[in-house]
Amino acid sequence: MSHPHPRKHHDAHDAAPVPAAVITVSDTRTVQDDTSGATAAELLRTAGHAVVSHTIVPDEREAIASAIRAAIVAGARLVVTNGGTGIAARDVTFEAVSAMLDKTLDGFGEAFRRLSWDEIGPRAMLSRAIAGTYGHSLLVALPGSTKAVRLGMEKLVLPIANHAIGLLGDPKGS
Repeated sequence: MSHPHPRKHHDAHDAAPVPAAVITVSDTRTVQDDTSGATAAELLRTAGHAVVSHTIVPDEREAIASAIRAAIVAGARLVVTNGGTGIAARDVTFEAVSAMLDKTLDGFGEAFRRLSWDEIGPRAMLSRAIAGTYGHSLLVALPGSTKAVRLGMEKLVLPIANHAIGLLGDPKGS
């Protein structure tokens, strides 16, 4: 009895290009100097995804949560935040995102810190990068440095985005 190739069967769940949103969490960045958010948006577009919104919000839990909800209302199935994932007093992205998650993807933060270790050493442990599901959407919180955003997007987010969104199903139920 022959079985379909496991990878091919697994890939059958992959979504078409994904509507995405980028949210920069910062008390100081502006549209002119938001290189991290611009990098995330550029990488999403280059991978064929539509960026339905790109905003900058202050390092405040409710502002972050509101921006995520607004992005999903605007049609985003993938929401990528950057900034606010460290341990400074103002860093609250982890708290805002983790409180919203239906399911946490523990492997995401572990993998991000492992990859970061190769670039920055023990300081990688200070990152609270996180990802998980919120309804039919995937939320990803990356650190605010452009280098960290590029690493997370290229090595982790983009390789799994279509598959993860496909597994989450269609929010319209069709």
